[in-house]
Amino acid sequence: MGFQTEFNSVCKFKSAQELFELLEYGRGKMVKSGFRVFPTGQKVIAYTPDNQAIAIVKILASIAEINFQGEEVTQVEMELVRRLTEEEAQVQTKLAHEMFFGEQA
Repeated sequence: MGFQTEFNSVCKFKSAQELFELLEYGRGKMVKSGFRVFPTGQKVIAYTPDNQAIAIVKILASIAEINFQGEEVTQVEMELVRRLTEEEAQVQTKLAHEMFFGEQA
């Protein structure tokens, strides 16, 4: 059991529904498997399940716990700061692919 640190500039959604709720209502949460540390109070880039940059969000809370099924999970609550422009999204997506999502050396 240990904590995994997330990238300081990445908040990647695995669920399209969680992303939709954030974009639709301006606030939302996502659940990640394992104990993770997210930078509470920091603004980060949010990515779609297919690794496309989409928005800037502010992390409000990061709660790591063991759920009723005995699984380690982390819930991350956030608020939408703003959606990225098309140009910003393209640049951030390319950079993230090279830095985080691409092949690992």
